[in-house]
Amino acid sequence: MSSTTKSVSTTTPPHRQAVQPYVDAFTTLERSQGAVWRPAVRYLKKAAIARLSAIGFPGPRDEEFRFTPTAPLWQTNFQMADAACVDHVDVDSALSQAVSIPDAVQVVVIDGFCARIMGHADLPKGMIITSLAKAMVEHADLVEGYLNKHLKTDRMPFALLNTALFEDGVFIYLPDQCVVERPIHLIFLSTADQPRAHFPRQWFVAKEGSQATLLETHLSVDEGIPFTNGVSEYHLEPGAYIDHYQVQRTSRNGFHFTTQHVHLAQKSQWRSHLLHWGGRLVRNDVIAVLDGEYAECTINGLVHVDGQRLIDHHTAIDHAQPNCPSHELFKHVVDGEGQAVFNGKIFVRQDAQKTDAKQTNQTLLLSPDGRVLTKPQLEIFADDVKCTHGATVGQLEEDALFYLRSRGLGQQQAQALLTFAFANDIIHRIHLTALREALEHQLLAVHHLPEE
Repeated sequence: MSSTTKSVSTTTPPHRQAVQPYVDAFTTLERSQGAVWRPAVRYLKKAAIARLSAIGFPGPRDEEFRFTPTAPLWQTNFQMADAACVDHVDVDSALSQAVSIPDAVQVVVIDGFCARIMGHADLPKGMIITSLAKAMVEHADLVEGYLNKHLKTDRMPFALLNTALFEDGVFIYLPDQCVVERPIHLIFLSTADQPRAHFPRQWFVAKEGSQATLLETHLSVDEGIPFTNGVSEYHLEPGAYIDHYQVQRTSRNGFHFTTQHVHLAQKSQWRSHLLHWGGRLVRNDVIAVLDGEYAECTINGLVHVDGQRLIDHHTAIDHAQPNCPSHELFKHVVDGEGQAVFNGKIFVRQDAQKTDAKQTNQTLLLSPDGRVLTKPQLEIFADDVKCTHGATVGQLEEDALFYLRSRGLGQQQAQALLTFAFANDIIHRIHLTALREALEHQLLAVHHLPEE
């Protein structure tokens, strides 16, 4: 190796060098599958890996990742998942960990590869629910019409990584006026008998006037070290209504990075509840663009973090058109030496008059060693708006504890009851009955409270 090469390598920061294994993985993927990629897909992937190579992974001075330490990622030697992983999983046993949703259409994705679709025989006419790999062949023109149509990944290294390396995932298409009476349950399973990275991709298209309930459950088959790096894009056309839930209970040793992008057209509605309590290091980026008049967006979150784990949510709600309401409530329960991060942005653009936006972040600290970093933000460029935001961080109220103890409860039971009440404020907002009841039971069990 020349002296010039040595100088370059020793001065390149580790988080920049860490991209190289993924560049090599892309080269291998292109050799094996590039011949079947359509031109639009090939261009998208090559542009993504080139951009990622240029910007690298975020380091400690990157403002957007200042409180999300990515060093453990590039200090771990991850193997790339492949379709063979599916053959080594007892799917039925793994699914027993997921909440049972009666009469749901069920899609199982293992390490980023669609393994099973069940209960889809009598879906509405024109609806498509299939693996993304299959859709890119059988519905290529339709899929390519939505390839990164609205998601801008230039400054999003983990979305770029997914774009370069995804092979499969889920594609769901609802035609005009399609009302799906049964819930759609996507179950993402990760395996990690050795550290393994996988890259699930999801495209969800809801055409004019369509309606559906969508539940995403993220689980681990074991307590290994998976690295999930997922991207989901949701396109809601005029009058569409989607009730969305995401439950993340992956390995407490794992890394879970996801990017969600929601694009809302005129009079469409997006209701989302994000429920996270798994993972060693979790980063969830959520972007919603209200790009049609009278579009409405609700994003609620409940996070429980303990041990030495960190869960970070970055949300951005972009009001691009007038008369659009948005509602956001995030609650964190922090115990042990856990860390919670919330960075919530609301943009109100110049043309977005009559915007009504509310954002609230509340954190309950159960331990003196827990840590929360919260940063609610408003950027308003219109003058006829109604916007509020705020954040609170606190411990259980002594008066409330005293009241419960005076009624015969022990200290731990009183603390558990108040914690349950704090968290259940989010859970009781869930419209999907089976999920709401299951989460309530789990909360009661975690805090050792009797069920009524």
